[in-house]
Amino acid sequence: MAHNQHNKSRNSGGFALIILGALLLFLAPNIHPTDPILGTLALIGGIVIGSLGFYLKFIRNKEKKV
Repeated sequence: MAHNQHNKSRNSGGFALIILGALLLFLAPNIHPTDPILGTLALIGGIVIGSLGFYLKFIRNKEKKV
């Protein structure tokens, strides 16, 4: 077990959250064109989910290294 650090999974799902947030941002205007509240909520949700994924993927790892 000398290389147990090498075998650990380092994926936190950050990249998947970035992709999901981007999809919500692109699809938000088309979700419900007759109900602008749901489109706005999807737009805000896409921003929140994408920024959470960006934090998990890039910023959290840099804070641990310092």
